[in-house]
Amino acid sequence: MSDNFKNEFFGIGIQNGKTPENLGVLWRTAQNLGASFIFTIGNRYAKQASDTHDAVKAMPYFHYDTFDDFFNSLPKGARLVGVELTDTAEALETFHHPRRCVYLLGAEDHGLSKQAIEKSHFLVKFKSELSLNVAVAGSIVLYDRGIDKPRS
Repeated sequence: MSDNFKNEFFGIGIQNGKTPENLGVLWRTAQNLGASFIFTIGNRYAKQASDTHDAVKAMPYFHYDTFDDFFNSLPKGARLVGVELTDTAEALETFHHPRRCVYLLGAEDHGLSKQAIEKSHFLVKFKSELSLNVAVAGSIVLYDRGIDKPRS
């Protein structure tokens, strides 16, 4: 019998992504590293050459026009993990990823919205003096999730 308290899932998405090419790269990484679903808030996904695996057709993709639409549609029991360079964010290196969560990234030029930062259950950051390409940042977070360390 399955133990529902040990089952895990995660999704990853971008709020107001700046360039569509970044989406394709992030979706490809998400598929390879075990994401259950992908999503966008604001700007929509368009077919990208960088999505060489066509991940957007291989896993559930959701689009939300606004942050409120997204937040009200979070899966039951899932924790929202915002990825943002802030003083209050936890270091990714020591972060215990929730068993069930949704990772949210913002565009490189302006990051997550104030509302997204305030509504996130957790904020994480990693060592980087300047912001990284959103697909690279998301890939680092997903790689870290795959490391064998405690879950919360």
